[in-house]
Amino acid sequence: MEKIKNDWKKWLYWFLLGFAIIVVYNIFNNFDEVMGVLGRFFDIVAPFIAGIFIAYLLYMPCRKIERFFSKSKSKFVKKRARVLSIITVYLIVLLIIAVLIGVILPVVIESVTDFLNNIQNYYETAIDRYNALPEDSILKSDIVNDAIQSIQHIDIKQYFQMDKIIGYVMTAVQAVTGIVDIFVTLIVSIYILAERTKIIAFLKRVASAMFKERTYKNVNKYFNNSNEIFFKFIASQFLDAVVVGTLITIALTIMGVRYAPLLGFFIGLFNMIPFVGAIIATVISALITLITGGLSQAIWMLIVTIVLQQIDANIINPKIVGQSLKISPLLVLFAVTVGGAYFGILGMFLAVPVVAVIRILVDDFVSYRLVVKKREKKMVVEK
Repeated sequence: MEKIKNDWKKWLYWFLLGFAIIVVYNIFNNFDEVMGVLGRFFDIVAPFIAGIFIAYLLYMPCRKIERFFSKSKSKFVKKRARVLSIITVYLIVLLIIAVLIGVILPVVIESVTDFLNNIQNYYETAIDRYNALPEDSILKSDIVNDAIQSIQHIDIKQYFQMDKIIGYVMTAVQAVTGIVDIFVTLIVSIYILAERTKIIAFLKRVASAMFKERTYKNVNKYFNNSNEIFFKFIASQFLDAVVVGTLITIALTIMGVRYAPLLGFFIGLFNMIPFVGAIIATVISALITLITGGLSQAIWMLIVTIVLQQIDANIINPKIVGQSLKISPLLVLFAVTVGGAYFGILGMFLAVPVVAVIRILVDDFVSYRLVVKKREKKMVVEK
């Protein structure tokens, strides 16, 4: 009987292995068709994924507002705390979107339009200023001269026509923000927020049924830690970006820097990428200021921006972000570099919290192994 049982397991193993090989072979043999089917599937479920992502972003504020309503003395409010919290959160989001579209976006678009319309003039002015430099200037090296000569006769404006850019943007927006998709995304996010207790309870039951008790506890622990790290990072980086962008916009406006709202928005947006984002945005903004306002204004712009970023890094950011990540700057730089190399801007943004989670896993594993080794050493000594 035992031999039959072992033979059955062996045949099942080889059958599954053969089946897996055939499946993998067919996938690679019809790779384009498989990718087409997968692409179509992800297009269909994209509103659901977007809804889940929105619900995830709104989960923490929704939970805090629900707790606030739950403490109300009014039975009506207390009984409907979750519904009222969801309504409140979405009203706040709509207000933020209205301010963005009605106040901030028009100013940024106006600056972008003006910059693109005058970019050929700025380019020619920069070339003239470069040619006016003394022949012994360090900027007039052979490498720089060759680069200037290679692009001097390029009509830059043809690559930045506003009509084409707006057309591309509108096409992209229309492709991904259809009425049906927006409606489905909204409904999915509201449903998840309203039924989050049941959904989490169901996921916990599934995990409990699939894993042993110790494994389940570890999965639950790391899931909670990861969720807290990701949410704190995303929320705090966004808030910090708004603060930095606003401060820099005000400072550059007072200084009379052209396109101050655009540069402030740009620096604030890139400030969400840890460490390198602020450097990239500041350098590009300094170059734009150099072209539009001259060397003196560019230097002052750099000084003011760096000072404000240092104030943010040492005072504002620690207050907002706190110690939620607890990873070294070297590890942050490594994470951003690798994340950007493989996944672009999104990878640079999400690499830091991912590395923070991995660091927790590694620390716990090392601690566990040290405890095991200490226990084994103690057993050997006792023997």
